[in-house]
Amino acid sequence: MSALKPLTRSVLIVAATAALAACATAPVGGGYGGSMSSTFSAADFAWSERSGPASIDGRVDYRRDGQAFACTGSVVLTPATPYTRHRFQTLYGSTDRAALPASVVRSRNVPDPNADYRAYVRQATCANNRFAYDGLPDGQWFVIATVSAGGDPIVLMQRVETRGGRRVPVTL
Repeated sequence: MSALKPLTRSVLIVAATAALAACATAPVGGGYGGSMSSTFSAADFAWSERSGPASIDGRVDYRRDGQAFACTGSVVLTPATPYTRHRFQTLYGSTDRAALPASVVRSRNVPDPNADYRAYVRQATCANNRFAYDGLPDGQWFVIATVSAGGDPIVLMQRVETRGGRRVPVTL
């Protein structure tokens, strides 16, 4: 019987650990689990509507073939959700970082192109190749900026994580 006690204790420890893991909450805001879905769900975006103490301090410093590119408009901040990860993988070929001609991005087809997630997208003015977002909750985001050096515009995309109320520096 004494040989069963260590085994019973181990089983109880494993069972208790599994029970606690099942009670764990999902990460706050757009946790980057890498899951993707072509189906839009407003519930997946809910975390991004909250305000928080985090911020993004960004700048554009994109160069190609010796040319410096500049912002051509606003910079877009999109919450990372299963839907946007799937969409951006299709559009940019990555969910981490990309620099593609705008014509290439526009030519790609995404499932459910009419899904309207614009209500969850934030925009910032890009002045002197700098932009900022304040009041952000913790979570994963995609920063997207269109830049040009006089020719075909390039779309820059980068995934960013805000966490712990810190200011995150981002260079596109």
